[in-house]
Amino acid sequence: MRETPASRETAGGAGPEPPQPRPGRAIAHTAGASRSGTPHRSDGRPPHTPRGARQTGPAGRTGTTPPVPVRPASRRSRAAVAAVCGALFALITWQVVAHGPLRDADERLGRAVFRVVPDALTQPLADLGGMAVAPPVLALAAGWVLWRGREWLRAGAALLAMAAVPALVAPLKLLIARPGPLEPGTGWYPSGHTATAMVAYVAAAMLISPYTRRRWPMPVAVVLTVATGIGLVLRGYHWPLDVLGSWCLFGAVLVVLGSLGSGSAGVSSSGRRRSSSRTRTG
Repeated sequence: MRETPASRETAGGAGPEPPQPRPGRAIAHTAGASRSGTPHRSDGRPPHTPRGARQTGPAGRTGTTPPVPVRPASRRSRAAVAAVCGALFALITWQVVAHGPLRDADERLGRAVFRVVPDALTQPLADLGGMAVAPPVLALAAGWVLWRGREWLRAGAALLAMAAVPALVAPLKLLIARPGPLEPGTGWYPSGHTATAMVAYVAAAMLISPYTRRRWPMPVAVVLTVATGIGLVLRGYHWPLDVLGSWCLFGAVLVVLGSLGSGSAGVSSSGRRRSSSRTRTG
C-alpha cells in the first residue's frame, strides 16, 4: 500500500504537527533581505530596478553627485564667441584701412545694391537705428526690470553698453576716415546706426527675457538689428563692411554684457524663488 504523510507520522509515533512557516516567507518583501523567498539577489548586488539603481545626492534626494558644471562651460563659450567677434572685427578693419581685396569686393557689392529698393521701404528700416527710436526702447526695458525686479546691475550694464557706442565708434570713424558711398565726407566706418540698433534691441531682449514665458524677445531683437543693417546698405548710407564691422565689434561687447548680467539674473531669480516659497509656507 502506498505510504501517505499521515501513515508516516503514525508510524513514527508522533502526532500530527501544525504546518511550520518556511524561513524567509514572512520577510519576502523586506528591503535588502537575502534569505530564501526574497525577490532580491542573494549575492548582495543591487536589484535591477530603476529605483534601486538610482543614486542619491548629498541631501538624500535623487540626483547626480557631483553636480554638472554648467556655468564654467558657459563662461568658456562666451569667451570664445567674444574672441571670434574681436578677430573678425580686426580682420575687417585691417582690410578697410589697407584697401585690401575685401574692401574692393565690399565696394563692388555696395554699388550693385544701392537704391535697388525704393527709399520708401529702406528709409524706415534705416531709421530703426536712430537716436529717436533705439535708445528709448532700451530705456523702457531698463526701467521695467528696475520696477519689476530691482535689478540694478543688469540695467546699469545695459545702459553702459549703450554709452560705449559713441565712445568706441566716434574715435574709430575719425581714425579710419572711410569715405561714404553716396554722401560726401569721411568717417563712415564702423556704422553708428548699426551699433545703436544692435545694442539697444539685443540688450533690451536680454533684460526682459527672464520675465517672459516664451523666448520671443531675442528673435525679435535679431530681426530688428538685421533689418536696420539692410536698410542702411540698401539706402546707400553705409558700405556693407561698415555694418558687418559694427556687428562684430558690439557682438563682443554684448557677450561681455551677458556674462556680467548672468550672475545677477541667477541671484535675483533665486531670491524670487525663496521669497515665493516663504510666502507659501507662511
